[in-house]
Amino acid sequence: MTVDRQTELEAGREAPPENIAARNRLVIGLLLVSAFVVILNETIMAVALPRLMADLEISASLAQWLSTAFMLTMAVVIPVTGYLLQRLNTRPVFILAMSLFSLGTLVSAVSPGFPTLVLGRIVQASGTAIMMPLLMTTVMHLVPPETRGKTMGNISIVISVAPAIGPTISGLILSVLDWRWMFLLVLPIALGALGLGAWKIRNVTEPSRAPIDIPSVPLAALGFGSFVYGLSGLGEAAVAPQAVSPSIPLAFGAVVIVLFVLRQRALQRQDRALLDMRTLAIPAFTLPAVMMAILMMSMFGVFILLPIFLQNVLKLTTLQTGLLLLPGGLIMGLCAPKVGSLYDAHGPRPLVVPGALLFSALMWGLTFIHAGTPVWLLLAAHVVLSIGLALMFTPLFTAGLGSLPPALYSHGSAMIGTTQQVAGAAGTALFVAIMTMQAAAAAGAGAMPADATAAGIRAAFLCGAVISIGALATAFFIRKPETSGDAPHPSH
Repeated sequence: MTVDRQTELEAGREAPPENIAARNRLVIGLLLVSAFVVILNETIMAVALPRLMADLEISASLAQWLSTAFMLTMAVVIPVTGYLLQRLNTRPVFILAMSLFSLGTLVSAVSPGFPTLVLGRIVQASGTAIMMPLLMTTVMHLVPPETRGKTMGNISIVISVAPAIGPTISGLILSVLDWRWMFLLVLPIALGALGLGAWKIRNVTEPSRAPIDIPSVPLAALGFGSFVYGLSGLGEAAVAPQAVSPSIPLAFGAVVIVLFVLRQRALQRQDRALLDMRTLAIPAFTLPAVMMAILMMSMFGVFILLPIFLQNVLKLTTLQTGLLLLPGGLIMGLCAPKVGSLYDAHGPRPLVVPGALLFSALMWGLTFIHAGTPVWLLLAAHVVLSIGLALMFTPLFTAGLGSLPPALYSHGSAMIGTTQQVAGAAGTALFVAIMTMQAAAAAGAGAMPADATAAGIRAAFLCGAVISIGALATAFFIRKPETSGDAPHPSH
């Protein structure tokens, strides 16, 4: 019996079951609302990038670091959350997460230029990175296996809808206000969530002694940071000579990531790993994690490039761009709870396979867009793409985490979060690099600026379409755990 389960039983002898159920619903509800606020900022920069490129006089490859640095920071910090969730109680971890997010929002709001704005985004991401594993781990401990799909559907609203409506909100703000208001308007909401959570959230897990391996933290930062920096450098190298070839940080990052993985495998024998690799020894967890990584690569590339296409090629305003992306986000929110209920009743495969088919078909369809593409067609494509993603997120999260033993819940949440963010950051950098290189080649051949940009974006979407085939192939092997949450602990 785990410490957390023992704590729950002891609490059950002290309070009526209905009081514990109400407490658990309150904790999960507050975590969901707070997570929605922090995740919203992951893509709030998407529509703002063209404006920021003009106001701050920076290139597209440099501007994308406002999104890439956010995701990359999450990838570096999320592994540490496995340690935090084992060592600290629910309430102090929540306060730490929302405090960091609020501080980062304040720094971004008052930043005088690009470097300070990136710093603010990094601090924001540090808080966001803690919030999502805290939410998922808490749900896995508090919600019984037979109803996890419905609860994970609510989490999918946070994970999918919040990033989807980020561009809409930023478009609305930028249509009437300066870009700093994207942060000034969020700050009081974040502070309110921090105050309410500090007042209402109660501890629902029991901390245990879990030593942290200090060398693992810089290994993760250097490895993932160098790798994504190398990908970003590919775009810059296409338009201007670079002092350092992008292949150098790419190779260095790959080597350090290998060293990080080897160290975790050695440390897990003493249960001291920062990111426990034994989660990957369970195929029912690994396949959903791989599929989510593939989806994140393509999805965040679309979130970055589609607004650039709408504004720089079709000449839509930021408000029009944000409104065009709104229906897809709302549909994802409407679908998520129903998808969770269908998962509880039928398992993941009847949902994931059709979702992967829709996703891949739409990615291939985006490879044909051009300067004359009707706006309504892009609206329809984004809606169908959102439906495909909604069919996949909840089943993948629920099946993946449900296949783990309770002792690995926090590490499983951290592993999924890390792979998602690294894949999202890599996908963003890769898509922008391909767009930059192809657009430069088209411009060199005499194409008009709008046509050159369209050619670059088509090439990037072609890369995403090829990647989507991997998600489609993986979808046929996703299955529901036979006894969710009771999986045997893998051997060392």
